[in-house]
Amino acid sequence: MTPLLTDRSALAAHRRRASAFFLHELVIDEVQERLHEVNRTFTDPVVVSGFPALWPDFPVVEDAETLALPPGGQDLVIHALAMHWANDPVGQLVQCRRALRPDGLFLGFLFGGQTLHELRACLAEAEAEVTGGLSPRVLPMGEIRDLGALLQRAGFTLPVADSFTQRVSYRDAFHLMHDLRAMGEGNALHARLRQPTRRAVMARAAGIYQDRFAGPDGRIAATFEIICLTGWAAHDSQQKPLRPGSAVARLAEALSAAEQPLPRGEG
Repeated sequence: MTPLLTDRSALAAHRRRASAFFLHELVIDEVQERLHEVNRTFTDPVVVSGFPALWPDFPVVEDAETLALPPGGQDLVIHALAMHWANDPVGQLVQCRRALRPDGLFLGFLFGGQTLHELRACLAEAEAEVTGGLSPRVLPMGEIRDLGALLQRAGFTLPVADSFTQRVSYRDAFHLMHDLRAMGEGNALHARLRQPTRRAVMARAAGIYQDRFAGPDGRIAATFEIICLTGWAAHDSQQKPLRPGSAVARLAEALSAAEQPLPRGEG
């Protein structure tokens, strides 16, 4: 049984109160750029999102644990900045791949492991210092190499994982945390503490943040890493990797380099 990472009821409540969508708008712009580069017309796209109003030009399904996607019904699936909350991210990817027709495209966007690294470090240090322990406060997020491997596990062909980083400045840590709530990205971890955090912890975290991450203007920096996962549903027309030993040209010829024999006793 998949362990519960996310309290879906709490996540839904956070999203209902959300009012700041600048990171989602970045993702929407990124989708448009990538689809332009693909240079293909998609007739049956769908977006998986917790914020359907942000995608007025696309059909949208909720990012539930079981996606409302019929097998083979789409030629494009966009998973839009929601998979980091999934209890079973591989299951999300598998469902998206099954929803695609052969040669259909998947684009998935989610927060990566560098996201809020400053806040996570400051909260952990402050809580350990003030209370002598740690509690789940910030969502664990995957690294790009691990997330790219999940595409292969889910059965996508031609898998690619890349990322871009958005750095945002805030007056202080309290304004950052206020903005996270406005994004609908407040603490919805299933294992979170159910009572308010001690003021001393938050004050100490804010102080550490100011000391370590403030710029010359006194504003603090916050990092958001957004990873893009790209994959295709298998099709015979797609490029296939060469079998080992099947190369028809020597590496030295491709590099226009002379081959040098190894000295005796080496190799």
